[in-house]
Amino acid sequence: MTQIHQTAIVEDGAVIGEGTRIGPYSIVGPNVSLGEGVILEAHVAVAGHTSVGPGTHIFPFASIGHKPQDLKFAGEVTRLEIGSNNQIREHVTMSPGTEGGGGLTKVGDNCLFMMGSHIGHDCQVGNHAILANNATLAGHVELDDFVILGGLSAVRQWSRIGTGAIVGGMTGVEFDVIPYGSVIGDRARLAGLNLIGLKRKGIPREQIHALRAAYRALFEGEDGTLRSRAEALALETGDQPLVKTVTDFILEKEDRRFCTPRNED
Repeated sequence: MTQIHQTAIVEDGAVIGEGTRIGPYSIVGPNVSLGEGVILEAHVAVAGHTSVGPGTHIFPFASIGHKPQDLKFAGEVTRLEIGSNNQIREHVTMSPGTEGGGGLTKVGDNCLFMMGSHIGHDCQVGNHAILANNATLAGHVELDDFVILGGLSAVRQWSRIGTGAIVGGMTGVEFDVIPYGSVIGDRARLAGLNLIGLKRKGIPREQIHALRAAYRALFEGEDGTLRSRAEALALETGDQPLVKTVTDFILEKEDRRFCTPRNED
């Protein structure tokens, strides 16, 4: 049964799915849609044109769907779409899109957003992402599936982080991070591959070996640019799925800058 605490405010027009539970002092706006089995704990505020997928659990003092932190925003109708079975912990903030960024912020399924993490306007977040405490995404960030952001990390606007990548705690990401990459540092540098993550997912050893060889060819080679090396690698290793994911990511858009290895100094 749907349960709405007597102190909660659910405005006319809101769509409340079967089995949803809305806790004390929570507020649900008139253009909000909550799927089946959604749980809002006490003091959750969901506003704007926001949809929350089935089974998502939102914890106290989260602010979801309110006006984006963009001075150009003029009240236009934009959306925030949150998928299924996410955990959105205390004090998390998620902004809707803006007209200039496509009008949509989208979050996938089965993600964990720890305390104080932030999803900026027009971000696109994949499935199974984990943002640790106070990790933040600026506007227009693209986060692919199975990405992990360490605590207090920050990703600059318009950056892309490829599938399976991991960002260390207190790391500032200024440029794109390749799939399966591992970045650390005050300003992110590529420190290798997320080998632990690949092994935990049960990726066959031969595919990991091929990816490690590709990494060396891309970032330890001296001939040509990163893009030209990726083009050559794509022709040589078209049957290796992990390698293809990396080369496709590098070649997908021109004029992108990437996190690369560099010395500690």
